[in-house]
Amino acid sequence: MIAFLVAGTGSGVGKTTIALALMAAFRELGHTVQPFKCGPDFLDTGHHTAICGRISRNLDTWMLPLEANREIFAQASRGADVAIVEGMMGLFDGKSGEGERGSAAEIAKLLDLPVVLVLDAAKSARSIAAVVKGFESFDPELRFAGIVLNGVSSDGHSRMLESAITAVTAIPLLGRFPANPALTIPERHLGLRTVEEEHPSTDRNARFAEAARQYLDLAPLLQRSHGSPTLAASTPVATEVKVRIGVARDKAFSFYYEDNFDLLRACGAEIVPFSPLSDHALPRDLDALYFGGGYPELHAEQLGANHAMIAAIRSFAESGRAIYAECGGMIYLGQSITTLDSQALPMAGVLPLSFEMTQRLVQFGYVDIEFTEDCLLGPRGLTVRGHSFHYSRLTQNDALPTSYRVQYSLSGKTEPEGFLYKNVLASYIHLHFRGNAVLAQSFVRSVANLSPRNRDAEDLAL
Repeated sequence: MIAFLVAGTGSGVGKTTIALALMAAFRELGHTVQPFKCGPDFLDTGHHTAICGRISRNLDTWMLPLEANREIFAQASRGADVAIVEGMMGLFDGKSGEGERGSAAEIAKLLDLPVVLVLDAAKSARSIAAVVKGFESFDPELRFAGIVLNGVSSDGHSRMLESAITAVTAIPLLGRFPANPALTIPERHLGLRTVEEEHPSTDRNARFAEAARQYLDLAPLLQRSHGSPTLAASTPVATEVKVRIGVARDKAFSFYYEDNFDLLRACGAEIVPFSPLSDHALPRDLDALYFGGGYPELHAEQLGANHAMIAAIRSFAESGRAIYAECGGMIYLGQSITTLDSQALPMAGVLPLSFEMTQRLVQFGYVDIEFTEDCLLGPRGLTVRGHSFHYSRLTQNDALPTSYRVQYSLSGKTEPEGFLYKNVLASYIHLHFRGNAVLAQSFVRSVANLSPRNRDAEDLAL
């Protein structure tokens, strides 16, 4: 199997564009391509999935145990000819400046992946050779498969860059990309626009594949083969279905880790998608609801106007059945969201919480969590890791109890989180269930115990 990691010298150098072009190029050659993303990002994975036709998986050496990363990579790569991992931020950027923990470099070494290094060459000449030399020598344990220069302005500029780089390194130059608006994915406050908002996948694939044909040399990568990790991938074996979990999935709610669903299925859950935007009733016979993150603020008027769905969700919550909500999902379950132009828009009204949008990130970064009370996801005392990423803040909380103690890695601040109402658990924190096997098991067990169908069966047995 061909496998490599696409990394940048920093954020914003074009590594997502290059990664998508490489994915499209290998697919056009007839290869089955399995994509991955380093770090907790939800947005890039959606674009990977659209290009590759296989679900992109997240790898994260801070939020997840090292063994879990190996397992995710080995399991997802089954049946693939090519595995392409997109890094995050710069190659060596991780949780702190003191070490590699959580960085793309750590993942490259963990999985023995050579690195394709992407550099922004738009404002560089010979100095770019110093950057390449520095990255090549910074960590002798890393291997480099190639270099891609982004933002090359002309043939003359290209020749100057190439002569400078080839004078200091034997790493092959794989391509020289000009600035190309047709390949630019628009951004907003949380990052790239979601794949659901972009052009149909056939158009996207054609654009990226054409760019790869024109600007990339795949020969050095095709000559490199890389075996799957020595760790054998364990395949979760689904048990008999015990519960049906309704998952909100549409343009407003799309931030999910597919591994969470895999683990829930392995514990006996059936995942049933529904749309709070367009559906007017919940699917039948649900035992729980799961609201992920996303952009409810961009669709607030449509969400708030879907009164039939809101009534169904309120009734579900009041019945005592389980609901789990993260970030945008929690905002939707609240009373209202106030936009940047001071317009207060009603939400579902399940929780006595109100929110407002902000101009900048609030409590950004990785978090350590201790459960201070028993909740849907586990017992008191359980510790897990997650991440926080939102441009909004809580403005009203009518004394809801909490079940988390959260410590933010960047600020060091500690605060109560994980709001509880009946059997609703809502939080700003995103959790990857592979971080602790107890999470999925506890969720399914809690849902089964709270299900009216299961309670009715117990009553009949008595």
